Amino acid sequence: MADVPRVALALGSGGARGYAHIGAIRALQEHGCEIVAIAGTSMGALVGGLAAAGRIEEFAAWATTLRQRDVVRLVDLKWGSPGAIAADRLLEQMSDLLDDVEIEQLPVAFTAVATDLAARREVWFQRGPLRAAVRASIAIPGVFTPVMINGRLLVDGGLMNPVPVDPTTAVESDLTVAVSLLGARGPLEQASPAQETAAPLRFEEWRGRLRRTVARLTDRDEEQVDEPAAGTAGTESLPKDLRLTEVTARSFEAMQGLIARHRLASFPADITVEVPLDACRTVDFHRAAELIELGHALTGAALAESGLVPV
Repeated sequence: MADVPRVALALGSGGARGYAHIGAIRALQEHGCEIVAIAGTSMGALVGGLAAAGRIEEFAAWATTLRQRDVVRLVDLKWGSPGAIAADRLLEQMSDLLDDVEIEQLPVAFTAVATDLAARREVWFQRGPLRAAVRASIAIPGVFTPVMINGRLLVDGGLMNPVPVDPTTAVESDLTVAVSLLGARGPLEQASPAQETAAPLRFEEWRGRLRRTVARLTDRDEEQVDEPAAGTAGTESLPKDLRLTEVTARSFEAMQGLIARHRLASFPADITVEVPLDACRTVDFHRAAELIELGHALTGAALAESGLVPV
């Protein structure tokens, strides 16, 4: 291996958890790695494109100033359109970082992954305007509006390739590092199918499961979940603060988790960093600082454990 390891980097999809990619890139640089190729899906495409263009620290400086009220102002709700959020205002804030940059002119080989809905296939953007490619890649179905490019109706690449290792295989490198934003919420979370009954459970068992479910969906501790009324097992209603965007995001994450496991088995990375799903909600774009630090810590630990890069 070269004294300076050449790294091909795959950055996965996961909404605001994608800020962790910034920390991952910083950790690689601190360990003396040279990033020679980046492939990104969704937020991974945004962060990866800016990193390939040498503008990632400018983006990080802007993102860490965002507060929750700023995010509400920047997203453009479009309930009657093909997506709930247009995201145009958010992207306009980044236009000076993305505009007039052609992918083929970037100093680092870059691929943005999107999905063609009509053709039901992946699209790899490796040429043309970076901004357009990134906008297509981040179009989470049901959340962000899709885009049309060259006659293709395009949405988030995570629909088919949540952690895009395969676009990097054509570039000569020493190591492949994948950063997945679909990691397990804890050591007890299972991916195997559950065998279940549709009949009502005993009240105590049902109550515990319901409180765990509501806590996970609403990002609250179980102790903060209202105590369900006795005698309601099997007839429960939906959590009152559950939103359409959250249902869409959770559905997308469940599907992506399965796809990512299969895709990574076909194209395994030398080092895989897993950011847990419960690090934040998909639209928590105001939590950049803590997520950058999380990505930095997880990547640093993974690099040290691998023994493949200088410590």
